[in-house]
Amino acid sequence: MKLICIGRNYAAHIDELKNERPSDPVIFLKPDTAILLKKQPFFIPDFSNDVHHEVELLVKIKKVGKHIDEKFAHAYYDEIGLGIDFTARDLQSKLKEKGLPWEKAKAFDGAAVVSKFFSKSEFDDVNNIDFSLEKNGQLVQKGNTSMMLWKIDALIEYISKYFTLKIGDIIFTGTPAGVAKVNPDDQLTGYIEEKQVFSIKVK
Repeated sequence: MKLICIGRNYAAHIDELKNERPSDPVIFLKPDTAILLKKQPFFIPDFSNDVHHEVELLVKIKKVGKHIDEKFAHAYYDEIGLGIDFTARDLQSKLKEKGLPWEKAKAFDGAAVVSKFFSKSEFDDVNNIDFSLEKNGQLVQKGNTSMMLWKIDALIEYISKYFTLKIGDIIFTGTPAGVAKVNPDDQLTGYIEEKQVFSIKVK
């Protein structure tokens, strides 16, 4: 099982980090060891002083696929979830300056929150799903899948050109604007539509 993450998939987030808008989806991976264990707090790693929350809608792959055409992509997933891509922004900036991979800043232990999953049949349209993140009871990130530069089916087509998708793989579809530093004792609560799907304590 692998976590396939998409960067720069929301225009407002690209702007807030002053990044260049990509011509193709930006892909990076996290190992399964990055998944934060259930009911465990998120511990800020000692190698970073600037870890950011990035809330993202998740898609779980249900069958093996390679070179999947976009028009058939809907048949490769039937569950939607929510997650956080924790990012050591200070470390990531240093790596990017040197042209080095981001994994140390993105794929460290506990860097991926994964909620329970819900049938996509619960949603009228997977391309119109609201999701949000509250920090200490205050709304800090809000997105809708309609705002994605590349929608879910297009992502599956693109990813499967390079990586065989396997049962249980999870796609992190990108984060909207509002990413910010987390601090000890913060409480991060994620919502799909109006449903709370996780609540994480920061240590």
